[in-house]
Amino acid sequence: MDLHKTDSEFMELFEQFAFDEVVNEKGQQLPEHTRYLVILATLIGCGGLDVYKEMLPKALDNGMTPIEVKEIVYQATDYLGYGRILAFLHATNDILSERGVELPLEGQATTGSDNRLEKGIEAQAEIFGAHMREAWKAGHINRWLAANCFGDYYTRKVLDLAQRELITFCFLMAQGGCEPQLIAHSKGNMNMGNDKAFLEKVVSQCLPYIGYPRSLNAITCINKATEE
Repeated sequence: MDLHKTDSEFMELFEQFAFDEVVNEKGQQLPEHTRYLVILATLIGCGGLDVYKEMLPKALDNGMTPIEVKEIVYQATDYLGYGRILAFLHATNDILSERGVELPLEGQATTGSDNRLEKGIEAQAEIFGAHMREAWKAGHINRWLAANCFGDYYTRKVLDLAQRELITFCFLMAQGGCEPQLIAHSKGNMNMGNDKAFLEKVVSQCLPYIGYPRSLNAITCINKATEE
């Protein structure tokens, strides 16, 4: 059902805010490609499947590549779980197929069973500091975090570490209840060159999709990361 017909007043309010006021707010603008990158990650993070289906074609029309989109969805598995990302993977495949994109896309893995832990530890240390070289020894989940989250996913091609930390920030911000991790990944983003002002722009551009409470919580986490 067309909301422009059933809820025209609401749609006018929302679209004026999300697609005009927010996008054009002085000092809070992002490059178009980056804006769509963070919005897609945020929509996955908050479970906004219907809006994701609306925004993905726009993202593809404005410079996002199919392989970049797939990498966002794949990495979301570590922060949201398979139970929450599967619908987004199916939706992505449906939209790409409708646009004539041949699936599967080219593989992007750079690690295997023999080096995934080692390479994951290297990625953790590059993002968070040398102290992470020993963090995997704290228990099996910490080892999985290094080998699976960072070794299997962060080491993949197409998105660099700064972009991967950025979409992780969006996953955590959007789902809420992950403030300790959001503070840590705010620091990681800053270490990768995504500074405080940039992260605040990301929050601003994603606010229409997650609301004010989670956006304000994210700003608090950025400030705490800066202070620490």
